[in-house]
Amino acid sequence: MAKLMKKTKSYTFIDLFAGAGGLSEGFIRAGYTPIAHIEMNKDACNTLKTRSAFHYLQKNGMLSIYEDYLRHKEEGTDGRKLWDQVPKSVINTTICATIGENAIDDIFNNVDELKGKRKVDIIIGGPPCQAYSVAGRARMGKEVENDPRNELYKYYVRFIDHYDPEMFVFENVLGLLTAKRGEPFADLKRLVDKLGYDMDCRVQVASQHGVLQNRQRVIIVGWKRAVKGSKSPYHYPELPEEKCPYQVLRDLFSDLPPRKAGEGKFCEAVSYVKPLSEMPYLDQSGIRGELDFTTQHVARPTNENDRKIYKIAVERWLNEHHRLNYAQLPAELQTHRNKETFLNRFNVVDPYGCSHTVVAHIAMDGHYYIYPTLSPTLETVRSITVREAARLQSFPDDYYFEGSRTSAFKQIGNAVPVVLAQRIAEAIKKML
Repeated sequence: MAKLMKKTKSYTFIDLFAGAGGLSEGFIRAGYTPIAHIEMNKDACNTLKTRSAFHYLQKNGMLSIYEDYLRHKEEGTDGRKLWDQVPKSVINTTICATIGENAIDDIFNNVDELKGKRKVDIIIGGPPCQAYSVAGRARMGKEVENDPRNELYKYYVRFIDHYDPEMFVFENVLGLLTAKRGEPFADLKRLVDKLGYDMDCRVQVASQHGVLQNRQRVIIVGWKRAVKGSKSPYHYPELPEEKCPYQVLRDLFSDLPPRKAGEGKFCEAVSYVKPLSEMPYLDQSGIRGELDFTTQHVARPTNENDRKIYKIAVERWLNEHHRLNYAQLPAELQTHRNKETFLNRFNVVDPYGCSHTVVAHIAMDGHYYIYPTLSPTLETVRSITVREAARLQSFPDDYYFEGSRTSAFKQIGNAVPVVLAQRIAEAIKKML
C-alpha cells in the first residue's frame, strides 16, 4: 500500500504597517501565506501589489510575464500592466489604508473577507518609528510627545484582539524602549497581557543573522499564554548568532556593473558582470533572485563640491579607517551652516565588513551612504544606487520598488531586512 504524503501546513499571517514588505517577504520565504498587507503609503502599496503578482506568477510557472514587465517597464507608470495579468484576489491582499479610528472597522471587514474561514496564525509588523527614534525626537523636539504615531501600538493590539493569532511579531527602533519614559512599551505589555499573551523583547543585530548591515532593532515576540496547569509550546524564537565572513564590496556589490554619479536608469534591465558561482553570499542569501538580470541600479547625480567631499571621505576611510568629521573639512567645501551637530553626515559604506544602518533619510540625499570606490577620483565617487541599498537590506534582485527613485530609497530605508525576517519566521515555524 502506498504511503500517504503528509501535507505541510501553510501558516497564515497579516502584515500591519507593511511598508515595502521586507518583513512579509521573509515570512513568505519561510513558507507562510499572507492574508493581507495593510499600508498607508501609495507607492509602498504598489510595491506590495507588484511583489504579490511576482509570487503568484512564480508559483504558477509564469515568471516570464514578470520578466517581460520589468524589461519593458516605463518610468512614471505604476504596476497596472502587471497586476491586470493576475487574479484580482492576489492584488487585493494589499489594503491601502491608514490604520486609525476612522478606518479600522472597514479594514477589519476587508481582512475578514480576505480571510474567509482561515485562521490567522500570526500577526507581524512595526508601526512607523519616527516618534520613537532618536533622530525623530531630536528633529521634532517637544512636539514628539503629542505625535499620534506614539499611539499606533494600540491599534496593533486591536488586531491581536480581533484575530486571536497564536503569536505576533512587533518590530521597532531601540527608542521604543525609552520613548516617553518607557510608557508606550509598558502599556503594550500590559495590553497584550490582558488579552492572554506573554511577550519577550530583545534587540537583534542584523549582521549576526545573515545580513551585511549593522542594523539594531527591537524585535518583540508574543504568544498565547498556556492554560493553567499546562506548558506553552511557545517562547521567544531561538536566533543563534551567525559569524559573518563576507564583505560588502567583494561579496555584495562586485557583480553589479560600475556606475558614476548620475549613471543608470530607474527602469532598465541590468546584466551581472560576474556569475553566481563567484558570489557565494548572494547565492546563500537568495539575493540574486530568480532572474538573470536586475533593475534600479541607478546612482544619484551629485555636484562637484559634494564629490570633492566624497573623495576625501573615501580616502580617509580606506587609508586611515576614520570617518570624516564635517567641521574638519577645508572651509571652502563647508556649505552647511550647522557645524556643531551631525558632523558625520558624510559617511562611507565599509567595503571590508558590514554597512552601517540604512535608514529612510537615504531618500533625502546619499551623503551618508557613499560608495567605497577603491581608487577614488572626482569622476568615480558617488553614493550607492537604489539596488545596492536594497541589497544592504537583503531584498532579492527581482524585487521591484514602485514609485520614484526617492520613494524607492525611502521604502528601502524603512524596511526590515528580508534575511533577518526569514530567520525569525523559520524559528517561529518550528514552534507552530
